[in-house]
Amino acid sequence: MNKIVSFDGAPIAYWTSGTGPALVLVHGTTADHTRWQALLPLLEPHVTAYAIDRRGRGASGDAPDYALEYEAADVVAVVEAVAGATGGPVDVFGHSYGAHCTLEALLLTSAVRRAVLYEPGIVSTTPAGWLDRMTALVTDGRREEVVVALLRDIAGLTQEQVEWVRADPSWAGRVAAAHTVVRETQAVDDYRFDPARFASVTVPTLLLTGSQTNANFAASTVLLAEALPGARVVTLAGQGHVAMLTAPQLLAAELLRFLQDR
Repeated sequence: MNKIVSFDGAPIAYWTSGTGPALVLVHGTTADHTRWQALLPLLEPHVTAYAIDRRGRGASGDAPDYALEYEAADVVAVVEAVAGATGGPVDVFGHSYGAHCTLEALLLTSAVRRAVLYEPGIVSTTPAGWLDRMTALVTDGRREEVVVALLRDIAGLTQEQVEWVRADPSWAGRVAAAHTVVRETQAVDDYRFDPARFASVTVPTLLLTGSQTNANFAASTVLLAEALPGARVVTLAGQGHVAMLTAPQLLAAELLRFLQDR
């Protein structure tokens, strides 16, 4: 495990494994670097993975203030540290809120070679009163209920998929990071996507989406495909928002096909 200090002094941890070109992994809300355990064995023969613990969880630190822009700066800090160590630009794969952070990071650094964004939720319709209910649950110490509500109400997972996540090694870390749900969901609610900001992005980008994902993630993918010059869209057949758990071989195949395409 390594740490890099972000712009505001927050230490950001990342974990390294595998052999090959550098690939930075940026997880979504409540998760930490352990959320990739089902996917990593399929990637490690082909890439060197640098799996981040985003701020506020795992081995990373935090700060009193919070904004999506801070998270984008954290991604940039890791990307540029890895690029400096490896001698060239690196690839980045972000999932969900981590993909949103990665999207914003593309505007801040020239050290990204290729980017893969799996359903960043730039379109949000958080149910009325939902954030207040989550705040109350965190205050009452009912952290697991917060994680389940996020997966069900925001990520659109079925009950079967929620149980997949419960069984994943990342579950304990998710519960520990439940307090980050409110601030990250609020950040998405406050976000206003401006396609003009991304018109000059030249990084080759793969947009991954599931054929069974919810309407917000589907709409987000359409908007990004229109805004990012030359973006490629791949639909994961029969999948929703968590193909790294439900179909890791399919996800790994599409990810590596894009990264290895010359």
